[in-house]
Amino acid sequence: MAFQPVKFYQTGTFTVGNRLLAPEERSVQADMARINSLNSGHRACQGCGEALGARYAIDAAMRSTGNRLIAANATGCLEVFSTPYPETSWQIPWIHSVFGNAAAVATGIAAALKVKGHAEVRVVAQGGDGGTTDIGFGCLSGMFERNDDVLYICYDNEAYMNTGVQRSSATPPGARTATTMAVGPQPGNCFGQGKDLPRIAMAHGIPYVATATVADLRDLEYKVARAMSFHGARYLHILVPCPVGWGHGSHETIRIARLARETGLFPVFEAEDGEVTGVSKIRKPVPVEEYLRPQKRFAHLFGRPPRIDIIAGLQEIADRNIRRYGLLDSTD
Repeated sequence: MAFQPVKFYQTGTFTVGNRLLAPEERSVQADMARINSLNSGHRACQGCGEALGARYAIDAAMRSTGNRLIAANATGCLEVFSTPYPETSWQIPWIHSVFGNAAAVATGIAAALKVKGHAEVRVVAQGGDGGTTDIGFGCLSGMFERNDDVLYICYDNEAYMNTGVQRSSATPPGARTATTMAVGPQPGNCFGQGKDLPRIAMAHGIPYVATATVADLRDLEYKVARAMSFHGARYLHILVPCPVGWGHGSHETIRIARLARETGLFPVFEAEDGEVTGVSKIRKPVPVEEYLRPQKRFAHLFGRPPRIDIIAGLQEIADRNIRRYGLLDSTD
């Protein structure tokens, strides 16, 4: 991976946003000139990972494009909490589409800009996992197949959170949702279902695919900037924990996202033209149990007796990801 993160060793300070660094080393969020694309006043839940992910990603995209950006937004949590009619928290050109066609709407915007000769204006489509991996899957695949000049960002909170925490095809095995109850011999979501959309995107051979989490701001910002350096179809999949749907403390959003990466359950990598070009290494893999325990959606796995078999199955998924992407840091 070309990106080399800045290391910090300060503890017990009130330093915010890395502003003690030289200006060129600061994150977008530490820049006083940032756009605040998703501004204050929205109605997201306390600790909402999606609100963080959207602000981080779109601010980074705005800086990368010289503030020449149009966003198409699918229906879902992000749309509902940011634009309760007639109000909006967006400070960019922003278009709301229906649940399943954000990729198609963004494609139309990009085509119109091309016809009008505005190649300098870039387009982002964004949606949750429901509008991306399920309802909007066909439109998204079409966008990839045509190689339309759009960056699609999926904010993955692993269920349909806005409508009551129903299962999506991004819901992990064993997780309790409103439609995968923690009852019966196989409680929670079934193994062997769902879609690994970053790998599906890679299979289309598009210019750029990457995953990120809200726990690593600089990695996320780097990948947005990298994506905007390409033309053609690009895909960024961001893990955004949901305190309400996942059942963890609102103050634990960043910690949970970090554990997802450190266990290997959510591999963080980037790929170009279908080939992995860089991964976020794990120095010491964390057992999946440490990620599962703080979340009420997995509480049934730790009852009496505990579901050791399901936990072992999730550990096997994490171990396979570590092998598949070469996530283990062998320098130590």
